[in-house]
Amino acid sequence: MVVRAARQGPYDGTHAGRGHSHPAVGPFEDRHGPQTLGARFRRHLLFRSRRSRRRCLARHTGDQDQEHDGEDGEDVLEGGGGAVVLSRAAAGVLLFREERDPAVPAQFVRLRVINPEDAYWRRGIEAAGRWLRETGNTVLRVPYTVVTPEDWGAVAGYPLGQWIADQRRAYTAGTLEAGRVAELEKLGMVWSEQDAAWADGIAVAKQYASAHGHFLPPTTATWEGHPIGVWAKNARAAARRARENEELHAASRPVTSAASAMTGARQDELDAIDPGWCPVWDTGWQRCYRLVHNHVQAGGTPPEAAGDVVVQGKGLGRWVTAQRFGWEQLLPVQQWILENTLKITPAGEDERPVKQTQDTKWAPNLAAARQFHAREGHLRVPRKHVEHPEGLGGRQGGVDGGVVVKLGIWLDNARKRAAKLPEQRRTDLDQLGMPW
Repeated sequence: MVVRAARQGPYDGTHAGRGHSHPAVGPFEDRHGPQTLGARFRRHLLFRSRRSRRRCLARHTGDQDQEHDGEDGEDVLEGGGGAVVLSRAAAGVLLFREERDPAVPAQFVRLRVINPEDAYWRRGIEAAGRWLRETGNTVLRVPYTVVTPEDWGAVAGYPLGQWIADQRRAYTAGTLEAGRVAELEKLGMVWSEQDAAWADGIAVAKQYASAHGHFLPPTTATWEGHPIGVWAKNARAAARRARENEELHAASRPVTSAASAMTGARQDELDAIDPGWCPVWDTGWQRCYRLVHNHVQAGGTPPEAAGDVVVQGKGLGRWVTAQRFGWEQLLPVQQWILENTLKITPAGEDERPVKQTQDTKWAPNLAAARQFHAREGHLRVPRKHVEHPEGLGGRQGGVDGGVVVKLGIWLDNARKRAAKLPEQRRTDLDQLGMPW
């Protein structure tokens, strides 16, 4: 044990010759961790303000001994029992020679003077505060594997992530003291990672819905770096699981598991963003419906032809046409929605294309083969060749109503089905020199 005598300063009076045998700073304590400093000079804390004013006055008036400011000099705390010699590291806590966050000394007084706690807890609080300052975060969402760096002084190498997880477990079990709960909440403690992740997802969902007019993002969608598409997909799965559980309960059947089902409160949060965020039918259908509905609400009319309106990469005219011609495949509630909100009705018989028979399908293909043979003198057609028969019209994707025949593919298919072709069709192709 080292006994060090206090050197007399200009205002030290009779305390100059007194010594003290208690070191003020322990082996794991430094000026960057005021909450972890030793307790031996707590009783001197109230005298620090007077002593600090004296030292500042001496420094500005030039009366202070220059030797006292040397590299290895000490500072002195005065108390009712004498002078206590502090090293530079310990004196830096309360001398206030540099700008310091007011919360740091306040936290020191609260933890070490007003309400002392055990060393491990104090180091955890100090490490958490240091982590917030170093990372710029405003909440304590610390990964489990985080260990404080070695240059963090008194809290170097502290398993902060594990400590945070321990506090969460104690909080969940109801064994964490109310004072400690309040201390952690002042630092922005996140008691549940799941709840925090949900809150983040809700915030992003609101932004996405505001920008797109709906909350039906595809799975690959991201927003502000957040994988909102995957988050929405998981939310829909949880909501549908909750819906299934309700149906089982209503039928007096056992519910296998309710752990992954969405709570009613969370469903209400998403319903407030977009009532149709989790449809019974396909999400893609609901997304196109919302885009058409938004288009109509903005003063437009339901598009009728393909390519009329394209929004967010979706051809709304093509979608409307598909609904009208595929009316029978829709659910009754979908039909009701289209009729009452968009005034979309099923296509009439006069609008529907005439169903082609095998003979009507064979005729344009044979005409294309004859046209190719007349031009080339043979029927050795490359597989990817496309022929445009003249004088024919129809719905086979031609330009200006013309027919497009994939002649090479048609002839390959005819060869594969040669044994099943009617005699007349084989004769038609043989007349053109068909290479079977």
